[in-house]
Amino acid sequence: MSDGNENDNPTGRKPLTLSRNVGAGTVRQSFSHGRTNQVVVEVKKKRIIGPGEAPAAGGAGAVPKPAFTPPTRPAAAPAAAPARPAAPEDPRQAQPRLTKTLGLSESEMKARQAALDRAREQEQARRLQQQAEAELRQRREEADRRRMEEERQLAEAEAQRRRQQEEEQRAAEARRAADLAETGARGREEPIARAPGRGEVEPTPTAAAAEIDEAPAAEEGEDGDLLSELGGRVKRQKAAVVRPPPVSRAKGAQQRRSGKLTITSALGDDSDRQRSLASVRRAREKERDRRMRMLRGQEQTKQVREVVVPEVITVAELANRMAERLTDVIKYLMKQGQMMKGADNLDADTAELIVTDFGHTVKRVAESDVEIGLEGEADTDANLQPRPAVVTIMGHVDHGKTSLLDAIRSTDTVKGEAGGITQHIGAYQVRLANGERITFLDTPGHAAFSSMRARGASVTDVVVLVVAADDGVMPQTVEAINHAKAAGVPMIVAVNKVDKPDANPQKVLNELLQYEVLTEAVGGDTLWVPVSAKERTNLDTLLETILLQSEILDLRANPDRAAEGAVIEAKLDKGRGAVATVLVQRGTLKRGDLVVAGTQWGRVRALMDERGQTLQSAGPSQPVEILGLDGAPEPGDVVVVVENEARAREVTDYRIRMKREKVVVRQTARSGLEAMLARIKDAEVKEFPLIVKADVGGSAEAITAALEKLSTDEVRAKVIHQAVGGITESDVLLAKSSGAPILAFNTRAQKQVRDLAEHEGVEIRYYSIIYNLLDDVKDILSGMLEPERKETFLGYAQILQVFNITKVGKIAGCKINEGNIRRGCGVRLLRDDVVIHEGKLSTLKRFKDEVSEVSAGQECGMAFEGYQDLREGDLIECFDVQIIKRSL
Repeated sequence: MSDGNENDNPTGRKPLTLSRNVGAGTVRQSFSHGRTNQVVVEVKKKRIIGPGEAPAAGGAGAVPKPAFTPPTRPAAAPAAAPARPAAPEDPRQAQPRLTKTLGLSESEMKARQAALDRAREQEQARRLQQQAEAELRQRREEADRRRMEEERQLAEAEAQRRRQQEEEQRAAEARRAADLAETGARGREEPIARAPGRGEVEPTPTAAAAEIDEAPAAEEGEDGDLLSELGGRVKRQKAAVVRPPPVSRAKGAQQRRSGKLTITSALGDDSDRQRSLASVRRAREKERDRRMRMLRGQEQTKQVREVVVPEVITVAELANRMAERLTDVIKYLMKQGQMMKGADNLDADTAELIVTDFGHTVKRVAESDVEIGLEGEADTDANLQPRPAVVTIMGHVDHGKTSLLDAIRSTDTVKGEAGGITQHIGAYQVRLANGERITFLDTPGHAAFSSMRARGASVTDVVVLVVAADDGVMPQTVEAINHAKAAGVPMIVAVNKVDKPDANPQKVLNELLQYEVLTEAVGGDTLWVPVSAKERTNLDTLLETILLQSEILDLRANPDRAAEGAVIEAKLDKGRGAVATVLVQRGTLKRGDLVVAGTQWGRVRALMDERGQTLQSAGPSQPVEILGLDGAPEPGDVVVVVENEARAREVTDYRIRMKREKVVVRQTARSGLEAMLARIKDAEVKEFPLIVKADVGGSAEAITAALEKLSTDEVRAKVIHQAVGGITESDVLLAKSSGAPILAFNTRAQKQVRDLAEHEGVEIRYYSIIYNLLDDVKDILSGMLEPERKETFLGYAQILQVFNITKVGKIAGCKINEGNIRRGCGVRLLRDDVVIHEGKLSTLKRFKDEVSEVSAGQECGMAFEGYQDLREGDLIECFDVQIIKRSL
């Protein structure tokens, strides 16, 4: 019920009431079975105390009067003591009464109370946030005031210094004018007039002199209102919130961030990020130092930097390394006539010129610098120790090199060689009876293995030249002599097979004189020993001669350092992976070392000697097989030990890249007319593509070199791929796409690879002797040659009369002037000594009969195939053509 007071419902909302009848203070209650009852209700309400009103009797918590009793307003308080607003009643104290009055359950009242508590907590948090923001603004304002004060002091000092300079200048001008007046030169020079105000320097507007905007004090706002519901009515209470005054800022300064201070904004994760305090401090200190140097009259010196310049560098990177502005570098290039951008590349010479002109020092580096220091430092005499000699056995094929080495080692290697010849390079170390060691390298004598002999001579200390006493000096013997001279190593001549009846050692020594090999027998300094590998004759003398030569050379190496060596041979083993035969030249190679061999690298997992025994380390002049490389290196590659995997990867990546670039450069080296002529020549040359797979790298290298030597101006054997190891499916697919056969030397293909090759129609040829391989390829290339056409002259015939026969054509009646004419031979028709037709003779008759041959002085009839323009007086030349097959 309403008592007519407008302040009872200030929110304008409909009060919570119970259902009642119109015009009566009763409530109808419904019960089960249709019974009803009317109850008279006494409505009570709470007295709302407004500002300036005194509480009713009973205090703030007095029970309101009944709804049917008119409310009474309390009397106004005396003017001398204004009434204070009454504190709102605690909802917890009024909860039982409200529950009883409104008919609400206890859970509903608890929910309402929780909502009021949350509202109070939110209001308290907002006040704390506002207080923190006010403190932060106050600290920033204080920092700005200090900064502006420092700038103002610096500006005043600068102005004072300028005024002093102006005064000193005016005093000097006055003294000079006085001196001129005293000497009688008043009319010659007018005193320097000073413009009014000269010397008065207007202060430069700085942040310290900037005007400060003062914002008016904030008024009490409408924030902080608390909503509550009591007795079915909503009452708004205005919480007096005092806002801090806004922080004043200088004109033109950056706008401060606004909004609530949250954890995200405090951590700097928002989009409006500012400079860090340390960055601002550094910038201020830098500016302060600059101003102080200006006050002291000190000029800022340019900092000279050492700029690292690679082979190719961008303009932006060069400016960054010089610590210069990119615009300055681009302006410099524009003055030089080069319009370039920051992303453009510069060569090393241009970059060095730019760095020098900008006043910096240059340090040139190249991509190949990754290999600097890879082989370590040079050894000193104090670290060197004696080492065994490395001896290479060289000579012509079938002169007994391997047999001689087997006799020294007491082994039988020859039985294991296919065809009875050595086709691989072998490395062995022999221990003599006196404890001395000698390392032997056995090289093949076939002409195809020239690279192996050259490689053996390059890593050896002494060359033993084996010459058969019954055969003499042969082509590969001469080649071995040239390799030894090119390597600059001493040579010992071993004349083998002296036990044969037709042996003639003196003949061998005389033949060696043609190649400037002077032995002791003919007054030279080259040692020679007659030996017999079969009868084991003079083997001890040969070993003593080798030791004597080694002692003269004084061979030494440092074993206490990282190992270095050379790859003698390399292969792929199915069970062990990549296996490389390495000759250690200095240092000690240990198990677990990281090694780089050419374009391959890896950690040494095992060391084995030539007998298959596992070793823990290998010293200088010792040949070993190493396992653990990621691929088979090329024979002749240098093996070095590196400190870590990063260095190994860096070196191998550079070498692989350089190897790839060399191939590209070799393919694109020829240009212009030379390239056009080369393409025409290549088009005329018939190529036979091949794929070579071998058991070791040296054999693959030798086969490829031998096949290239078979090439001529008309045909050529082109090896499109060579590799070490068994035949793989990728080899078969490459052979199919290129139409090339696969030549397998001492290697095989697995069953699935053979099935794939049979399905794709790829031919695989297996070889164990290099002679057979080269002979087959030679026959194929010979078949590709154009056969030779040989022409034989037969005779001449003169046309006396031409007969035109129906259904036959023209028949020439001829007389044989010279030679014999045979049916089916080739003919040329000459008219006025000019060949007008060349063809074949189709008809040869005497009278009415076909004949096979007509002799000189006889007459006959002739007809040509497909030609009818015959005239009297023409001359017929008859010849025969033979096709001769050519070969390489």
